[in-house]
Amino acid sequence: MKTTRSEARRRAVIGRCLAVTIGAAALSGCVQIETPDKPIEINLNINIKQEIVYRLDGDAKKLIEQNSSIF
Repeated sequence: MKTTRSEARRRAVIGRCLAVTIGAAALSGCVQIETPDKPIEINLNINIKQEIVYRLDGDAKKLIEQNSSIF
């Protein structure tokens, strides 16, 4: 029985696909994914402090002192 080039190419492709499938099946047992028993807990302890500092030059201080009833 004589095989043609297309038949030989088809057999080679099938053989490669079979090898890849067998290899993937062999490796599938190596990877295991498990969910944790306890829920994942994320603690975000954030302290935000905001300090606002007003600095007035001498003229502004004098103006405020002179017109203290306005402020």
